[in-house]
Amino acid sequence: MWYNRIATDISVLPDAIDWFQKQLETAWVETKIIGSIEKNAQELSGVMAYRFGQLQELEAVLKFLNIRYDKIRSDHYRRYLERYQRELSDRSIEKYIDGEDDVITMSTLINEVALVRNKYLALIKGLDVKQFQISNIVRLRIQGMEDAHLDTRG
Repeated sequence: MWYNRIATDISVLPDAIDWFQKQLETAWVETKIIGSIEKNAQELSGVMAYRFGQLQELEAVLKFLNIRYDKIRSDHYRRYLERYQRELSDRSIEKYIDGEDDVITMSTLINEVALVRNKYLALIKGLDVKQFQISNIVRLRIQGMEDAHLDTRG
């Protein structure tokens, strides 16, 4: 959904970041075990698939931004190599490139998307732990500990 829009028009990236952030706000509730264990277990695979799909889309956006970043750096490198009055070392060219406004802007965008991606990785980890805990509770019930219960106050 967002990847194609961003690949077509990068100016929608802030809207995409906001959308993913709002999705995260509601997604954290999905990591809790509230209510029926059976219902939680039943819904978990769908939730995991949906959130993992969002993570993959963020990964694709991040890869796209990194490709654009490399292109911008390459263009600046070529410009400094071909058009600068005196011969510069590779290290000097790299330092000059790091100070270019469009390189800094792209680097900042990549950092913002990486932050959201890392939050999704944490969410996926939370869902994995939820699956593990549900599995443990089911095993306890199988062993006859029927009176084991969860605090459902949230």
